[in-house]
Amino acid sequence: MQYIMIIEDDPAIREELKSLLEGVPYRVTAPEPDTDLIELAWKEQPDLLLLDIGLPGTDGLTICSRLRKESRIPVIFVTARNTSMDELNCLLRGGDDFVAKPYQPAVLLARIAAVLRRTAREQDEALIWKNVRLDLACGTVSLKEGDGRSTELSRNELKILYFLMKHAGKIVSREDLIDYLWDQEVFIDDNALSVNMTRLRGRLGDIGAPGYIETRRGLGYQI
Repeated sequence: MQYIMIIEDDPAIREELKSLLEGVPYRVTAPEPDTDLIELAWKEQPDLLLLDIGLPGTDGLTICSRLRKESRIPVIFVTARNTSMDELNCLLRGGDDFVAKPYQPAVLLARIAAVLRRTAREQDEALIWKNVRLDLACGTVSLKEGDGRSTELSRNELKILYFLMKHAGKIVSREDLIDYLWDQEVFIDDNALSVNMTRLRGRLGDIGAPGYIETRRGLGYQI
């Protein structure tokens, strides 16, 4: 049974979400918001985190950013902050999806199922291309033959490299990458992809693979 953790400061919404998800059924926990939520998430390693932004103490955006430094736990923001900039900020902080309150239960469940399916497809698999090895289970990239250096990737960095390696040798357009990273009908600033691509190239340089991702001007990227 897949495990979902709810981080929500409104007791009524917290119980409503818990009841909705347990009826699917998922295994669900809904800790009080004054708990050390980051430590709890690292310890429990749920399959997915439903996260509000407006929390007492550490806000949801900070929690997501700190989790992304060491964890690939999928995060769906469920929040009353429903402007396009709020949504973009959540995605740039490492969120996998964004659902505005008041939410439709059927839509929320569909979004959860979609994120969990994507996560399942990406786990327990390693890809190798041109001496670069992507370990999806550990969220790391390394050289297959080299000095043993490896580095951890954020979720978006991992997804970009995964998509490029799945299309190795072919040109991948920026539009296709954006659709894969944020497959929902919302406006995503094109700069969001550029920021993640720059960080990924830096990680590859750290392990001795600079220039691994080539920019094809006007077309996209290729490895």
